[in-house]
Amino acid sequence: MKIRLPLVAAVLAIAVSACGGGQSPAKAPAAAPSAAPVAVDAADINPQPLDKLKDGGSFRMSIQQWITQYNSNQVDGQQGDGQAIVALVEPTLFSSDAKGVAHPNPDYLVSAEVTSADPQVVTYTLNPKATWSDGKQLGAKDFEAQWKALNGKDKAYLIGSSAGYELIGKVEQGADATQVKVTFDQPFADWQSLFNPLFPAAAYDTPEKFNKSWRENVPITSSAWKIDSYDKTAQTITAVRDPKWWGTPPKLESIVFRAIDPATALDAYLNKEIDYVGASTTEAYARLKDDPSTAIRVGARWDQVFVLLNGGRGPLADQKVRNAVEKAIDRQAIATVSLKDLPVDPKPVGNHFFMPNQEGYQDTSGEYGKLDVEGAKKLLTEAGWAEGNPRTKDGQPLKLSFVLSAEATQSSIDSATLIQQMLGQVGIQLTIDKVPGNDYFEKYVYRSNFDLVSFRNVDQIFLSQAYEQFQQPDGDNVYGNYGRVTSPELVDLLKKAQVTTDRAEAIKLYNQADALVWQLGHSIPFYQRPQLLAVRKGLANFGAGGLSSDDFNKVGWEK
Repeated sequence: MKIRLPLVAAVLAIAVSACGGGQSPAKAPAAAPSAAPVAVDAADINPQPLDKLKDGGSFRMSIQQWITQYNSNQVDGQQGDGQAIVALVEPTLFSSDAKGVAHPNPDYLVSAEVTSADPQVVTYTLNPKATWSDGKQLGAKDFEAQWKALNGKDKAYLIGSSAGYELIGKVEQGADATQVKVTFDQPFADWQSLFNPLFPAAAYDTPEKFNKSWRENVPITSSAWKIDSYDKTAQTITAVRDPKWWGTPPKLESIVFRAIDPATALDAYLNKEIDYVGASTTEAYARLKDDPSTAIRVGARWDQVFVLLNGGRGPLADQKVRNAVEKAIDRQAIATVSLKDLPVDPKPVGNHFFMPNQEGYQDTSGEYGKLDVEGAKKLLTEAGWAEGNPRTKDGQPLKLSFVLSAEATQSSIDSATLIQQMLGQVGIQLTIDKVPGNDYFEKYVYRSNFDLVSFRNVDQIFLSQAYEQFQQPDGDNVYGNYGRVTSPELVDLLKKAQVTTDRAEAIKLYNQADALVWQLGHSIPFYQRPQLLAVRKGLANFGAGGLSSDDFNKVGWEK
């Protein structure tokens, strides 16, 4: 089984400090020498055949926080570490290769293909050996329960996104119990993104089960792995081999996920408490690149660092203010600071849907992606904010809050200081509010309790996966659109793109939508985060996988 972090990896990308920003010009250090672009299929995992690996051993991983919701389709289940854990123990029907192309996982699927174009029908033939931990066979009831939960018709299901599922007309059993037929009312190009992972109907077929039965535990599994323990005191979740597994047994005996403050993860790795750590910051790379027990592995992952603007409250409810924030921020300076001394070219990303090394990429940012201090000031004046430091309107200061997790690396603090200075130059006072790491997503991001916030979107291989970020909120359910910024035109464009099976035409539609995202002031992409990982020497079949899925059934220690 292979892991994919479906949409939002809830890992803090730019942690900022609580100190105030001055009014001196914001300057970035000189850029490092330009590096060659990393190939779209770049990957570095130390591939080894299974007979070269030891049988047994443990792989210890860090996660950012204790997981509170393991249902990755629930609105509070968008935290990437939780999604990775549930993908480890639930059926992942498709896995991606080095070019990001999805293929059926034979442990669960004999085949999956479009068997009719009009209407579009996808027929899944399931591996007859595939069963849930409660003994039931995987089947049509599971597909049907997931569709009904996620199609958006029953508002009691608090879903993160209805993309794709809302286009399905019916789900039914095929020729026998191992076959499932999914009929679409409208074509859906990214059909392989659906039911992936597949969830059990027994824990999914009512809103109560969907919303609550996955809180702080995984009730039913179907994998080579099962959760053996949740130790909240030690902040560890331990997965072990499932003896009921019908496929090739994993080489490892256990995988331990330990919640560690990002600020201390590097020291934990160097102290040999965990077996890999990110090396994508200047200070981390400098400390890790010469460590004798470490292999630095480099890949080209879909990984975007950005700032999200909350248009659902305060001054940012005005599009002109959001556009002013866009124009006030020097994205090149942020990229240069964040990627200083790393073996990559620090270039800003100009698109929300595509990475620079991906087919379809265009810089659609236009005037909103370029530094324009005078243009930002003009917009703020037009919006009624009188000049000053800070600006004022109706006697109130133009003050925004940047919410961040309490841990921050030095490069993150440097970036934050630049952002504060940049906004200060146009009359926006930015305060930095640190919150406990375990509360960051649960109480702030998911609740739209911020003005600005930063995290990463990762592994957005299927273009339709982005839909939830721009979906029209429905009352308290914002789906994945935590900043509540969208428009009917944008939603219509994305819906049209989803049903367009011609790849070239779909790319055009997504790029049209992206230009509108910039215009609306939804969020500000900064750069493609380099996939630089420090991995313990001797660990095989794991590392910088690029666009490919991880396969933990093949991960192990060399003999």
